[in-house]
Amino acid sequence: MLFLASQSPRRAELLARLGVRFDVLTLDIPEQRQPGEAALDYVRRVAQEKAQAGLARLPEQPGAVVLGADTEVILDDVVFGKPADQADAAAMLQRLSGRTHAVASAVSVVAAGRQAQLLNVSQVTFAELTGQAIARYVATGESMGKAGAYAIQGRGEALITHLSGSYSGVMGLPLHDAARLLAQFGVL
Repeated sequence: MLFLASQSPRRAELLARLGVRFDVLTLDIPEQRQPGEAALDYVRRVAQEKAQAGLARLPEQPGAVVLGADTEVILDDVVFGKPADQADAAAMLQRLSGRTHAVASAVSVVAAGRQAQLLNVSQVTFAELTGQAIARYVATGESMGKAGAYAIQGRGEALITHLSGSYSGVMGLPLHDAARLLAQFGVL
């Protein structure tokens, strides 16, 4: 049985697109970058911790396979997580304005005695954003709860001039990579 160790409705929606049955595990894993930890190592670690914590909650489920993932926006080695409030969201968008940033999505799949992980990094270029455009976007509420304060699958797509990489990865789960890992575990 497959389990998704994530509270993200976007991740559940994306995983469902693969046509696999799964249950969602609600976990509270701290997403805190360690001092000196490289941004990509942080993304990998959080995805792995989510998957491992999910598996640890299923001792009565022989054959359980758990998928954990983490997606972060990275610019100049700064990780842009979810904004704390609207002012934080506006500040993030101002820093991303007119620049190309990375969106790193790590996918970890674990089962008893097995684990595998892939990292997908996409490059996203934002248009030059005026203060008014940022304020309008933040006022929609879409920024909240999203790494980097934008949602590519929503109104945030209009902020982007170029994407090189995985659209679904920027949303929160690179489907091609997830499918490859799940196939290794006999889920697909």
